Amino acid sequence: MMDRTSFDRIARPYRTLEYLTLGKKLARTRMYFLPDLVHARKALVLGDGDGRFLAALLAANKNVEATAIDSSNEMLRLLRDRCSAFSSRLKTVQMNALSFTPPQDARYDLVVSHFFLDCFTEPQLNELIRCITPALEPGARWVVSDFRIPTGIMRLPGWFLVRSLYLAFRLLTGLRTTKLPQYSSCLLEAGFTLVEQRLFQAGMLSAESWQFSERS
Repeated sequence: MMDRTSFDRIARPYRTLEYLTLGKKLARTRMYFLPDLVHARKALVLGDGDGRFLAALLAANKNVEATAIDSSNEMLRLLRDRCSAFSSRLKTVQMNALSFTPPQDARYDLVVSHFFLDCFTEPQLNELIRCITPALEPGARWVVSDFRIPTGIMRLPGWFLVRSLYLAFRLLTGLRTTKLPQYSSCLLEAGFTLVEQRLFQAGMLSAESWQFSERS
């Protein structure tokens, strides 16, 4: 199902489309935990799109080495251009994240997925997380930004926003996913603990930091 999805068509206008939709709110959500990541050394960055977060991470943390996974060749090209000053610390892999297998010697202490997990179903996320966790250091952080449907008076506007975005991405990219997965339950099942959550846009956007505890 995911194999037919292509984000190449929206790679160039993606930043403009993002600002037209929610202004700088998505960028603010992505960058919220950046000051906490200055001690990371090996980062796995999933679907960073045009690389705005990754460029900021590599600039803020002079020691981190990052592997960026994305299925879109055009997104990766934009990412490499934006991160060109840090190319010695960057590796890119064009691949569906569900097909990615970390190298046997990989030991990541940071995983980043901004507005990415919502492209998958919960069974797919369980598969993705199971594949990545053997390559994580104990205490590794997984930083997540994503949409959410809040409770209370903002529930209907949140539902309408998410539904509209899924429809737009289905038309533009072929994305088949139609609802937000409960990625928190997937992370909890895999041994992660939620350390901090920050909500934006009346609860419709969430920035989260999860910590991995290696199971015996």
